[in-house]
Amino acid sequence: MGSGDRAAQVVSLHHHMSNQANIYVAIIDDDESVCRSMSRLLRAAGLHPIPFLSAEDFLVDPICDHFSCLLVDIQLGGMSGIELQQKLASEGDHAPIIFITAYDDPDARAQALTTGCAGFFRKTDPGAEIISAVRSAVQKR
Repeated sequence: MGSGDRAAQVVSLHHHMSNQANIYVAIIDDDESVCRSMSRLLRAAGLHPIPFLSAEDFLVDPICDHFSCLLVDIQLGGMSGIELQQKLASEGDHAPIIFITAYDDPDARAQALTTGCAGFFRKTDPGAEIISAVRSAVQKR
């Protein structure tokens, strides 16, 4: 994604932050095709997705602390989704995190649920369930 695209997203995000109808969701996944498909799914549901290809890209972005919810892959290159969750929690960021994974490892699921994620899904789970979890997590916030 080009820097011009990101700048436009920052302006748009800040412009709409005061409007509760705008739910911005960070999609953090190192698979570009997953970012695209999840973005389409969320946009179709009236949500505002912004993709990131790594936890590190997300953390250095100036808008990283302005999201209503994070949709995070467990297994990322570099920092894992669980490590990202722990880092954000240690910094006081309490945006709900919903994990998505291609590999439903029982240990990873248990660790994610123990650390307080708002949901845990396989990438093949129905999109309606993921959207429902995002909406529920944002309402509880």
